[in-house]
Amino acid sequence: MAWTKYQLFLAGLMLITGSINTLSAKWADTFSAKGCYGDAEHEFSHPFLQAVGMFLGEFSCLAAFYILLHIDRRSPEPKMNPGQSFNPLLFLPPAMCDMLGTSIMYVALNMTSASSFQMLRGAVIIFTGLLSVAFLGRRLASSQWLGILITILGLVIVGMADFLNPHGDDSHKLSDVLTGDLLIIMAQIIVAVQMVLEEKFVYKHDVHPLRAVGTEGFFGFFVLSLLLIPMYFIHVGKFGSNPREVLEDALDAFCQIRNQPLIILALLGNTVSIAFFNFAGISVTKEISATTRMVLDSLRTLVIWVVSLLLRWETFHGLQVLGFLVLLAGTALYNGLHRPLLARIPCCAAMVHEEEGSSPGERERLLADGVVQDEES
Repeated sequence: MAWTKYQLFLAGLMLITGSINTLSAKWADTFSAKGCYGDAEHEFSHPFLQAVGMFLGEFSCLAAFYILLHIDRRSPEPKMNPGQSFNPLLFLPPAMCDMLGTSIMYVALNMTSASSFQMLRGAVIIFTGLLSVAFLGRRLASSQWLGILITILGLVIVGMADFLNPHGDDSHKLSDVLTGDLLIIMAQIIVAVQMVLEEKFVYKHDVHPLRAVGTEGFFGFFVLSLLLIPMYFIHVGKFGSNPREVLEDALDAFCQIRNQPLIILALLGNTVSIAFFNFAGISVTKEISATTRMVLDSLRTLVIWVVSLLLRWETFHGLQVLGFLVLLAGTALYNGLHRPLLARIPCCAAMVHEEEGSSPGERERLLADGVVQDEES
């Protein structure tokens, strides 16, 4: 069945905004400008402030939800289900996980390349799978265990590419690159905890996805904004990557933005793109399929890598291609993309049905009528 123009638009919007989100964050990291202390130019290294901007973008999804709801209610036949009332504090634990994981990833993005950053985020399926078995009582199919093992192999290959090609990103030392890679993988543990918390406590409620994203963005934005105050006084030595060597110097960031206005363009790109990326991702799942959303998310890794090469932010390394393909295969196996293909082969159809029936606890968050639901597969 051919896609409609609207579906093509949504797929393109998700791919473009998802790519812009990582590329704009990395673009901000490439700038150097004078700060507040009359010193020489230094790199714009403010990961926690960048994370605040990302949460502002997620928070804006809450405004989008109420605007769409208002428009829908004014129509002769309202179709949008606003969902049931719920305790917003349900979103606080996953929002804190999101805040911690995102902050660590932005720190890591300062240390490694944009392509490695995006590829290594694929590690999330390893920890999500293991935690879902431990805490949700889920039984993973054999193909999902195989997908996890293949993903681990892909992560090793991407790590080797960074190790063997330390000058792929000339602005970072090998030790920084490897530290950044490890931080990204560590952050995926926290992201996996967030996903398990959402599934166990949040998504059993009738909550519209834009409202869910916006509520988590609200908590992340205000809590992290308040944390910028103590971060201004916490000395961390050279890890701070700013003249005062503190955890985060927001005032220095604003002075750098004043002296190099293009930085604000990069930060706005990050904030606006995450809002449209969330909206497009939710709409793709509803209008097309969750599988399509996963494929598009994998394709944006390729887009980010190609753009980074064209901008000469990094150099080509064949191992990265192999790592990307292996990671793609692992993600596809874990998410069951092989099942429709095998189901068409007579000798494999029975095996596919048996595999699907052997994991009744395996669930995928689907959208029906714009509402987040859990559906047994």
